[in-house]
Formats: sequence, C-alpha cells, structure tokens
Amino acid sequence: MAGGPSTPALAIAVCEAGGLGFLAAGYKRTKTVREEIDAVRSATDEAFGVNLFVPTPVPAEPGSLTGYLRELEADAARLGVELGEARYEDDAWQDKLELLSEQRLAVASFTFGCPSVEIIARLHEVGTAVWITVTDPNEALVAQAAGADALVVQGSEAGGHRGGFGDDDDAGGSAVLGLLRLVRGAVALPLIAAGAIADGPALAAVLCAGATAGQVGTALMLAPEAGTDTAQRALLPHPAPTRLTRAFTGHLARGLVNRFLLDHTATAPSAYPEIHHATSALRAEARRRGDADAFNLWAGEAHQLAEARGAAEIIRTMGAGARQALAEVSARLSPASD
Repeated sequence: MAGGPSTPALAIAVCEAGGLGFLAAGYKRTKTVREEIDAVRSATDEAFGVNLFVPTPVPAEPGSLTGYLRELEADAARLGVELGEARYEDDAWQDKLELLSEQRLAVASFTFGCPSVEIIARLHEVGTAVWITVTDPNEALVAQAAGADALVVQGSEAGGHRGGFGDDDDAGGSAVLGLLRLVRGAVALPLIAAGAIADGPALAAVLCAGATAGQVGTALMLAPEAGTDTAQRALLPHPAPTRLTRAFTGHLARGLVNRFLLDHTATAPSAYPEIHHATSALRAEARRRGDADAFNLWAGEAHQLAEARGAAEIIRTMGAGARQALAEVSARLSPASD
C-alpha cells in the first residue's frame, strides 16, 4: 500500500484490532520511515512490520523508453506539468536495510525480489522475521533457500504492483487459491495469502487452502485511517473492472480501468522505476485536480466489497466472518446425526 494509503494510523488501528499492521517504506525517505516507525511504537505495544521494495537489478535500456516518454508528453501538457526524469535508483535500499536492523522490528517483508542470504541472516540476528512476496512455486523455492521465515503468496487478483521477482508476464500469474496449493506443494514455510481478501468468507477460503493468514490491502483503503486519495475513494465501492498495466510505473500492477490505463497499457515498457519517476509529477497533479482518469487507481478485483468503516472494525468483522464461515462449512461437511 505504498504511495499514500499506508499510514501510521492505519497500522496502529490494525495492530490494536488483533492484526499485524504494516508500514510501507517504498517511495519514502529513510527519515520519514523512521518517523513513522516511531509513531507506531509510541501508540501501540503490539508487533508490526515494514515492507521494502527490492531494487530492480539493472536499469532499463534508455532506447526502450524513448517512444513511450514521447507518447506521454501530451498528457503532461494537458495537466500543465513536465515529465520527470526517467531515472534508475534503488529507493535508498541500503539506508532502509540499516534502519530495519537498527529498529529490530517483528517482521520485515520484501516485494519485487528476494534479498540475499546475507541480508536475511542479518535481520535474523536482530530478531526480525523475514517475509518474501512470491507469485509462483519457483520463487517460493528461491525464498525458502535464502532463509525466509514465511511467504506472502500473491494471487493475480491482488491490487497494486505484482510483487514477484522481476516483472511478470501480462497474464499476471495464478489466482490465489490455486497458487496456495501449488506453493504448499513446493515448500513447508508458513504462507500468507494476498489477493481479493475483502471479507470473512474470503479469509476463510485462503485458510482452508493452506494459508496461515491473509494479507489485506484494498479492503482497508476506505478506512478513515488510510491515506487513500479522495477521487479514488469515490470509485472503489462501485462495480468497475480492474486490469493489469505498466502504464503508470513501468511495473505490472492491477488498478481500476481509467483513460490513462486504456491509452497507454499497450505501449508501456517494462521499466521500473524509470517510468514511475517519469510519470510522478503528472500523477501528482492529476490527484491534486481530482482527475481520476489520469493517475493510478490501484485496487484488487474485489474492491467493491471495501467499506468506509474504521480499520479496527473492518479487521474484527473480517475475523468474525471467517470464523462463522468456517463453522458453517464444518457443519455442512459433518455427517448427519441420527
């Protein structure tokens, strides 16, 4: 939930309701991440985690960006901004790793790749569990071999960026229930399911499919504690298609279909973070204007189930709904009494 929706207030509310709250460190200065960690620690004694983006291993070929950047110039001109520099950088990777080691958090989770064996061992030395996002069984095997404590198994239904190792193909991978079974057949680690978990029955389903827990994103985006943009809040609870696209950031991600996505998905290159930086000012201005057709509306396939309620209430209701769903299924499967 990097880029706005993740806030200390949201993490605190989830923790206090019995969940494991997370802070998104992606796109933020290390100083800001430190301040947010301090804010959560000052408000709750419960465990929480921080998520980092693993850097893209190599920059995109400059020639692969030229045509797409030229294509975006009309969008930038319409909003009265200039495109940003399509630069490659590592999101302050080393500084954020130092911060995680210093802070001795309960969990550090990683997206877009698998940290090295040495990085994982270093976090283990300070008592931090390491979770790795995977999107297929082969990634799960790599993460297990590197020393991961648990895997976030991200199905194709999930909103936002695909979190696997490198950029996925346009099909987006497998749906979460089938993927859980495939990954469970490959590794013995605890699995945290991610993808379209927006109510109790969906949480119950992934638990039955082998998950230890469910990771919730879109379902929390209408909570008052979330930093979700106003224009996106207005659209999330209504029926609308989602689609995978590289148009906004150069990395495949699922969001609500809008004009920008339709205009540019077919031509957008695989070039993260270069395209992310190139479109950053354009997207910021669109948000400022409330122009939901010109910025990314990340959302999972079950987005219309999201409700505008407090995060703690959402988490408690989801837990109660899962328990009820599991009890009802258990009753239906039990032999009829004489």
